Amino acid sequence: MLFEADKVMFEIYRETEYTGRYRVVYFTELQDHNKESEINHALAGEHFYDGFIKNYKKDEAKQIIESLLVRLNNGEQLEPQEVERALGDHVAG
Repeated sequence: MLFEADKVMFEIYRETEYTGRYRVVYFTELQDHNKESEINHALAGEHFYDGFIKNYKKDEAKQIIESLLVRLNNGEQLEPQEVERALGDHVAG
């Protein structure tokens, strides 16, 4: 069982007001100076996928997420389930 400090909550969303690009926000890593604006951007966007990654090896998980964003922003059609498959063991329950 993972404790809250052992995982990172994130959301992948598509901007609807600006560029229409897919972005990710790591909610549990936001600081006071950017928390409100980042959350507002995510809320204004179109939800694609959200979940938790394990804090252990989170940099590897973030690289996987970044590669998925590149694919999405290049026009590739992905299903949300493909995010979970790509993250594999990095997904925290």
